[in-house]
Amino acid sequence: MAETKTLRAGVVGLGMIGGGVAVSMARRGRVPAVHDVRPNASAGLPGVGDPLGSPAEVARSSDVVMVAVVTADQARDVIGGENGLLAGAHPGLTIVLLSTVALPVVHELAALCAGHDVGFLDCGVTPGDRAADHGLVAIVGGEEACVEAARPVLDDWARRVVHCGPLGAGMATKIARNVVTYGSWRAVFEATALAHAAGVNPARLAEVIDTADPEGHTLLALLRLRDGGDTLPEAAGRKIQPLMTKDLDAAHDLAATLNVDVPLVEAARTHADQTLDQHNQIDQHDRGDRGDRDAAVSGDGLHRYGLEIMDRVYGPGFSAGMQDARDPFTDQTVDYLFAQVWARPGLSVRDRRLLTLGVAATVGRPELVQIIATGGLVNDELTPDQLREAVLHLAAYTGWCKATATHAGVTAAIETHTTAKANGAAEARPAAEANGAAKANNTKEQ
Repeated sequence: MAETKTLRAGVVGLGMIGGGVAVSMARRGRVPAVHDVRPNASAGLPGVGDPLGSPAEVARSSDVVMVAVVTADQARDVIGGENGLLAGAHPGLTIVLLSTVALPVVHELAALCAGHDVGFLDCGVTPGDRAADHGLVAIVGGEEACVEAARPVLDDWARRVVHCGPLGAGMATKIARNVVTYGSWRAVFEATALAHAAGVNPARLAEVIDTADPEGHTLLALLRLRDGGDTLPEAAGRKIQPLMTKDLDAAHDLAATLNVDVPLVEAARTHADQTLDQHNQIDQHDRGDRGDRDAAVSGDGLHRYGLEIMDRVYGPGFSAGMQDARDPFTDQTVDYLFAQVWARPGLSVRDRRLLTLGVAATVGRPELVQIIATGGLVNDELTPDQLREAVLHLAAYTGWCKATATHAGVTAAIETHTTAKANGAAEARPAAEANGAAKANNTKEQ
């Protein structure tokens, strides 16, 4: 305990982060040696002494030095420059880099320190405006022994020290955290633009969000659903995906109507399957050629996946009519069309459905149109009014005679789905209808 109290600390760079770190330590009785290119940089920092003349002098007076500069070049100069920390290093010195830099720079600086027998930790920090109030989270990467040796000093300025893994892990975690921050800012920008264009005061949007989720749990819901794993549980993904697709499609349609540019919405919409890990079984093999993929994901595994995608496209129970049919045409329908085409992330299921509806309209097959339209209704991707509008649009391109068949199929789908909802079966089409349609239309929408 006495040894941890006698560890000497230093800070190079007294901006918002470095200055706050120095103040937090001083308030806990561990007054750091400091340096900044501005001679009076510590003037407004309570309890912090005057800056020393160089980083080398800070190193001579410290056991753990925090480097809080802005750029990679500044970090290089502070650590390895003519009067840098390594010029005044002594055995047992540990350098903690608080600056956000690229991972190759982290490894470069760590190697430089190792050559001088100096410990090195990469340490992202957040939130910056809480630095002087012992409010930072230290996001650390490096060897366990080095982290533990520096921890007493880190604890004096960080309310929590999170050791994320080996060298570079702290910086990678900080960079990933920044993606969440700035990505959410873009999401707020697009949401506000949509609300404003629709005549909604953005303050009302903020009120709704603050009231519905005051702790901000929704932002990290997907991360928590993973529960420490690399992928989302399949059942959770399958439950979320139809709602996610429906809601993003609604945002896409509203943005198109209001002429609002929403590239983040489009990216989330296009890659919904990827976001929810719903095509992971196939994607993990896409890095090789098709032969490698088919060899790795083949036979019953691929067939089962195709049946799952079929149910995802056309509603629970649809694939039941295909379970026992294993002729070459049916196998290719399941194993290729659904497992490898419908499952691809490049287009949403709704996008592919509309394309397929257009093809069905050109052949004038109302029973095929009904299957396709029913899937859109079951998955809440398309409303009855949108389907009726699609019929009119397709009539202009396919001709009125073929559009009559399209209208008949869409009308049948709407009537059946409406009846099912009225009977309390809103979530799935009756199994008899699904099975009968699958068996009677083995050529369906291909």
